Amino acid sequence: MPNLSIKDVPDTWAEALRQRASRNHRSLQGELMAIVEQAVRQAPPAALPQGVRRGWKSIEQIAAEHLEKYPQPIQEGPRAVDIVRADRDAR
Repeated sequence: MPNLSIKDVPDTWAEALRQRASRNHRSLQGELMAIVEQAVRQAPPAALPQGVRRGWKSIEQIAAEHLEKYPQPIQEGPRAVDIVRADRDAR
């Protein structure tokens, strides 16, 4: 992933961003990512770079994409999800 940098940010802006991040229970980096994401999602569709999509994916879509990209190897022993489910069901 590329890194972005903004130089010479006025001190008052930087402090305002820190306070905003604190109010939203985020790190400064997390707050800046949220602001950039909002700006990208609000851009007209023609302005979106290829690969950036609007909306959200379902868990099923994410799982299917993950399995396609990373086929599961033959497992020896329980899967993490099975351990978590067993623990939850034992309560």
